[in-house]
Amino acid sequence: MKHFQFKGKFSDSKGVWDFQIPLISFIDDNTHIIYCPVLDLSGYGNDETEARKSFDTVLEEFLKYTIAKNTLWKDLKNLGWTIRKSKKSPEATPPSLSGLLETNQEFSRIFNNYPFKKYNTALTLPAA
Repeated sequence: MKHFQFKGKFSDSKGVWDFQIPLISFIDDNTHIIYCPVLDLSGYGNDETEARKSFDTVLEEFLKYTIAKNTLWKDLKNLGWTIRKSKKSPEATPPSLSGLLETNQEFSRIFNNYPFKKYNTALTLPAA
């Protein structure tokens, strides 16, 4: 069984969350795809570089839109993230990948049917 890790930390002085989120790279019908199971976002292209650029654009647009509409944290909760506010140390925790394998059909399909590469990428979110 394949195992994944990701982690996040809150920077109080900057008012942001810094995360390392998992990305899955695979090929489907001769198209390179980059998929992020904890955000349920993907990008695609003719090669991995093009797919990564597409994913970066999709992620940027997702963040711009949800921040502008003030729905980012609500959308993250809907994706299975745990958001807790406290005076001492606020917490934001992405869903576990093992849990996503049970609840996210697309991630489960990719995991079970395609050879893939997994790597982490940095993500910075404004504080809740």
